[in-house]
Amino acid sequence: MATNPMQRKARNSFLLGMLVMLLISGIVIALLIMQLMDRIKADNEELANSVNAYVLNQDVRSGQIITTDMLTLKTVNRTLVPSNATSDISLIQNYALQDKEGNDVYTRYVNDEPHLYITIDGTEYELEQEEETDNYFITRNNNNKEYVELNSVPLVAKVNMNANTLITTELLSKSDNAVQDDVRKQEYNMIVLPMDLATGDYIDIRLMLPSGQDYIVVSKKEVEIPVVGGVDSSDTIWVNLSEDEILHMSCAIIDAFQINGAKLYATKYTEAGMQAAATPTYPINESTSRLLESDPNILERAMAEIRARYNSNNSASLRNDYINNVINAQGEQATTNIQTNMEESITNSQNSRQEYLDSLSAPVDTTTE
Repeated sequence: MATNPMQRKARNSFLLGMLVMLLISGIVIALLIMQLMDRIKADNEELANSVNAYVLNQDVRSGQIITTDMLTLKTVNRTLVPSNATSDISLIQNYALQDKEGNDVYTRYVNDEPHLYITIDGTEYELEQEEETDNYFITRNNNNKEYVELNSVPLVAKVNMNANTLITTELLSKSDNAVQDDVRKQEYNMIVLPMDLATGDYIDIRLMLPSGQDYIVVSKKEVEIPVVGGVDSSDTIWVNLSEDEILHMSCAIIDAFQINGAKLYATKYTEAGMQAAATPTYPINESTSRLLESDPNILERAMAEIRARYNSNNSASLRNDYINNVINAQGEQATTNIQTNMEESITNSQNSRQEYLDSLSAPVDTTTE
């Protein structure tokens, strides 16, 4: 059927309009696909550069025990996160403060003060800590004290932290290493160390006598190995000790120096997070005991623990039965041993210090391969 020019013109205009619309739609779709691909690429890059890290969901005070309800796992850009926020993420992932039956310990604030709580058999109790022993307990309705054994050593905050703070290993410590007013970092270079001892390990320091008697001087101390010239020191350690522990160590060092064949050595904990600290058994001498009694730097709580320890262990008898007898038998030789070993220890300290200072002033190698 023949069409007139007007119909033909209208049809051509319609077809042209459809073609233009399809062309524009194709361009729009192509642009959207390109934007979508760019977005997917950016998301993949962001995902590749993302890491998981724990942040606080509330303010925390220095010395406060961390419970899992305070922590939130967030995905953040790797470039914005310190490496130590994620290097030990398993430490927090595996950290669940519970009792041996699996009941969670959580934090609640009463008059703006943090308190620990635990729900046992559907009943909520405040979890308190006994000052004399550091043991945790709850008080039942009959006012009977019931001790609660936790499944791990609590983590505590070293400093005040605000909500949304990224958790790093430097911000936390284990509760049995919570810093008290009388704690100082001590350096020792006369202790026989385990071959594989590394920074972060926990040790007991023990005194073994020639007869085979073996005493624990201080227990469960975290070790820091000084690094000199990029290499761990082979004979020196740093440990944080309280005032009474420093005096115990000083007394044990003198005993080790006086008695031929005595050895002051360190033993490692295999699972420090699960193992409780051993009870020190070393019997100090009478002069150190008097000093402990009169030392104003020793906390009253520590003094109570010392009295209880030596009352139960009959320290004077242990001391006189062997240690004092051996020292007295060696006479002048014991004094000579002290002088020789002290001079050797001082020399080792001076040499280690000089090596450390030399390493600080050594030129930095800026050459590249």
